[in-house]
Amino acid sequence: MQGMNNGSNVDNSLLEHFRREIWSKVPHVGEKPGEAKVVNATPLKDITEDLKECASSVFNTDLSDKNLRVFGKFESKVLGGSIKVRPAVQIIHDAIATGRLRRGQTIFEATSGNFGIALGQVTDLGLDVVALVSRKLQEGVFEELRNEKTRIINLDMDICPAPGMKSNPNLIMAKATAANVRAQLSELGFDPTIFDKLRSEVEEVLAKQDIINLAKLLARIYGCFCPEQYDNELNIEAHRTVTAAEMDQQLREQGHSLADFRIVCTFGTGGTSGGLSRYMMEKYDKKAVHVVFPLGDQDVAGIRTKGKASGLKFYEPDRYAGQHEVDFGQARRLLKFFVDKGYDMGESSAIALYAVMQMANFGGAGKFVVIIADGIQKYRKSLEAMRQKQKRLEVPVNEAVSNIGNYDRVVWIHTMYTPRKEGIELIAKTLGVDESKIYVPKASEVEQLLMTQQIPKELNEALGGDNAKPLLVCMMGNTSLRVAQVLAQKGIVAESLTGGISTLSQGKGKQISELVRMATE
Repeated sequence: MQGMNNGSNVDNSLLEHFRREIWSKVPHVGEKPGEAKVVNATPLKDITEDLKECASSVFNTDLSDKNLRVFGKFESKVLGGSIKVRPAVQIIHDAIATGRLRRGQTIFEATSGNFGIALGQVTDLGLDVVALVSRKLQEGVFEELRNEKTRIINLDMDICPAPGMKSNPNLIMAKATAANVRAQLSELGFDPTIFDKLRSEVEEVLAKQDIINLAKLLARIYGCFCPEQYDNELNIEAHRTVTAAEMDQQLREQGHSLADFRIVCTFGTGGTSGGLSRYMMEKYDKKAVHVVFPLGDQDVAGIRTKGKASGLKFYEPDRYAGQHEVDFGQARRLLKFFVDKGYDMGESSAIALYAVMQMANFGGAGKFVVIIADGIQKYRKSLEAMRQKQKRLEVPVNEAVSNIGNYDRVVWIHTMYTPRKEGIELIAKTLGVDESKIYVPKASEVEQLLMTQQIPKELNEALGGDNAKPLLVCMMGNTSLRVAQVLAQKGIVAESLTGGISTLSQGKGKQISELVRMATE
């Protein structure tokens, strides 16, 4: 199964086949004389109103008076289902056109999912693809890799492909992992004696948990091809010459200029942010790209934390207009809203869009283009798990009333409003508890909890401490659910009353204004 030695002659039949079956179907600059237009462009949609609705209904944030314009650049419809197909096609086309890749060869690459899926498009052209992945990949990602006939070497490394950890190499673990890699290579049809000749070199790379250079090394020793997406300048060029020009073209067609927009994307290899940054500097002489990362302790499919981006060749903070670290837990709530609205977007896209919401909320007016890098299909199981978890955190009124004895107390939770006397009476009467069991902490402490993910002392006392089980009530059920989610991450059991005091007041002739007042502290 191992590949042939790279020849100097171009495989013209493969090149023609590749251009016809793949190149012609993805975004590229047209080849007609005098034409510089990008063809096969992916959709650019105005999602401003839906983002404002999400901010209001999910996060209780009012963006209605903001002079805001947000476009989403949706990549899920492209061949391969993600933005990664753009550099993958550029890299493979160049390799075939220069004679470095020929029919019958194998491609080795380290991937966190989408690039490997993109490479899978070439398996029907007489090329073999072996993806080196971490067992941390979501099952949906594994399924798509397999659907694209990509073969997998599965590594027991609790990491996204990384540039290599230079300190504290684990030689014992490296030897065990090398044995695992050897066994999997043998199962895939590669000669293990070739591996054995360079085993010490393999172990040295594995000791640094360096999947990127492991892919390069395996490609070299077996005479195969490695795209080297983390170091290949074509990763940058694909976005500089096509993606950015395509967005600019689409905005001009709608009466806008990309020069007036901030571009927001997450960071995987750095190719997208790098290409878009170069385009904006070259054409408009400005920094316009904002790069978004999850918080340092969060694991999000296909993208890196800021700490793990550092050290990669294409991490170029001096080129960015801004860097933002946002909470994936909150972004997943946005993801659910947009998926339920019918949008095809994945986890990394939700983080980018949530960052835009925060930027609009705290920075005021603005125009944004958000890279919606892939679709929801790979992440549906994860999203459904979130829905199930959310159901366990929420309780409808009838169940709360039936099981009111299971709660140590009822706690009003909101960042802007507190209940009036009539509100306290309504909560007590409807739920069947004494008013003395209803606690009303300061709105500012609830805001502090949601902003910092830390529980202020007085709020913790109002909740009843670590061992209590409170029922949380707010205006519509949104703020109380957010607090329940934060508490759940800290191992504290709390349930949010579905619909909040708004549901409790239905049919009782009570207006919300009669039941709550704006917090004054």
